[in-house]
Amino acid sequence: MLELVVSFAVGFMILVVIIKMLSLPFKILKKLIVNSLIGALMLWLVSFLGAPFGLAVNINIISALIAGTLGIPGVLLILAYTNMHM
Repeated sequence: MLELVVSFAVGFMILVVIIKMLSLPFKILKKLIVNSLIGALMLWLVSFLGAPFGLAVNINIISALIAGTLGIPGVLLILAYTNMHM
């Protein structure tokens, strides 16, 4: 009986470790998707609302990748870089 309990406990611990290892990529993927959505929304808002004030942001593949990867700090970086020469 004791062997059965120990086997069950060890199997359960192994299962918990495997689930933890598999859930980590999903957390990273979720964070990347959320950053991408926030970055895209912020790029659009800056482009739309900043145009009357002279804050122009060209939305292209590079700016989309930067904003998608970094989120709001990426949008601020793009905004600072594109309007640096004003």
